[in-house]
Amino acid sequence: MGKLGGWATEAATGFPRACAVAAVTLLVPALWAGSVVLGWSWGPANPWSWLLPLVLVCAGTVGLSRPVCRAVRALVARWGGTVLPAGYRQAPPVTRMSTGFWWNGFTYERTRRDALMDQHWRVRWRDPANLRDLRFVAVAAFTAGPVAALPPAALVVAVLGLARPQAPARLLGALGALLAVGGAPYAWRVVTPVAERFLRPSRAMALAERVAELTAQRAEATVAQAAEIRRIERDLHDGAQARLVALGLSLATAQLLVERDPERARALMREAQDGAKASLAELRDLVQGISPPVLTERGLVDAVRALALDLRLEVTVDATGPVRADAPIESAVYFGVAELLTNAVKHGGATRAGVTFRQDEHGLVVEVEDDGSGGVRERPGGGLAGLRRRLDAFDGSLDLTSPPGGPTHVRMTVPCELS
Repeated sequence: MGKLGGWATEAATGFPRACAVAAVTLLVPALWAGSVVLGWSWGPANPWSWLLPLVLVCAGTVGLSRPVCRAVRALVARWGGTVLPAGYRQAPPVTRMSTGFWWNGFTYERTRRDALMDQHWRVRWRDPANLRDLRFVAVAAFTAGPVAALPPAALVVAVLGLARPQAPARLLGALGALLAVGGAPYAWRVVTPVAERFLRPSRAMALAERVAELTAQRAEATVAQAAEIRRIERDLHDGAQARLVALGLSLATAQLLVERDPERARALMREAQDGAKASLAELRDLVQGISPPVLTERGLVDAVRALALDLRLEVTVDATGPVRADAPIESAVYFGVAELLTNAVKHGGATRAGVTFRQDEHGLVVEVEDDGSGGVRERPGGGLAGLRRRLDAFDGSLDLTSPPGGPTHVRMTVPCELS
């Protein structure tokens, strides 16, 4: 009874899955058949009887190939747990140059809209994944599609056969019912090996995707570097430079008044001293934002501990052994931890947080967890997106878990050799 119940459950689960696989993989063959029927209905005397169906077949196959492949990947990942990378070429960011034109990775355009449109079509039609998708659509139409269509087709035969009074029809209907129930648990599974064989990115596609990713990272790094330079220039111009100019004027005036009005000269000297202290503090803050001295002198773990002292948050920092990596990696991780702890206080209302440093087979692993309100989501252009881009430059990854109500847990992994 238990085996029969398990079989019934598998059949009830497998039948809709077989229908879904058949509907997706046989969509393009259905278009082919419809185009042929359309051309046949017009008759051989009509000059459009073969041209229009041919256009429909070609355009429909090309247009449907990518949506069909995406649907198949989603079904395989959802039902079988097999995640197949799409391997589609990613568009590089569109950047406005100093000349006013927009660079999209291929050409310069006058407007951002034109640059995005030109980039979309160039990336879409030059993508080598198009041939792979077309190949899969053709293969699936004769493998996974017909096999997945057996249970629903057998069910139709069973309904039609059992509805007739003739004995042969009823026998055919019974056989159809047996085939529908017996094949439902297995028919949909054929799509998984077919998808694994024909939908995985080739080595050339993976290499092209990596080159496109590095190109995008380079463009983003260039833009971020230019923005950081402008910020430093602005801070120097509006802060320390202005104070130093005022300091020079105060000293020059005090030099003129030192004999005629010593009291006034001493007051100006005191003001100049206060200005020098303020300028020094601003310069220290500016340097701290570029590269904290404690990070260079004492390392990543101690720099995070020093950062935690300035936060309205109880932070526990744990490290398994000494953690020292290359300076760019330490800087990226430090500012990433600073971003996460600041967000925990500012947006999550957290009171406690923990930072853990360790090394595994993947490299440096940093985990940050807080007891805030949770519900954190990565938004385009937000702090987490910027942190992910910062880690991407080192082939790093960022994993976020933040259910509503908390806690929020972030794991950063950077491949590197620790010293």
